[in-house]
Amino acid sequence: MIALIYDSLLKLQLIVFKPEKLDWFDELEEEILKWEGTTVQLHKFGGTQFNFQNRELGHLHSNGVLDILFSKKIKAELMADGKVSEHHVFNKSGWVSFQIKAYTDVKRALELMQLAYHRAQK
Repeated sequence: MIALIYDSLLKLQLIVFKPEKLDWFDELEEEILKWEGTTVQLHKFGGTQFNFQNRELGHLHSNGVLDILFSKKIKAELMADGKVSEHHVFNKSGWVSFQIKAYTDVKRALELMQLAYHRAQK
């Protein structure tokens, strides 16, 4: 519950100080929802959760941190390329984090989500 409140406060901060980021996050969500079998829901720790066939692919917190689940092998490859960072909590898992700081990061976020989506289709 506290995480949901915290995430809501982050969103309020965006509305006041960086409203354009909400447009970026909406664009990301709209694109992902075009992919067959995808849905969104409120994430248990706040933000937007992206699912494929009712299984979580990743979630976007209102501070712009996109967390995506990969295999540990793919995580290692992405980490070696410097494309993602360790998940801020579950760093021993396949979870990675990617920070959306600028509009150009939306494209990279979509590429990462597409990778997770294509892997989930197998």
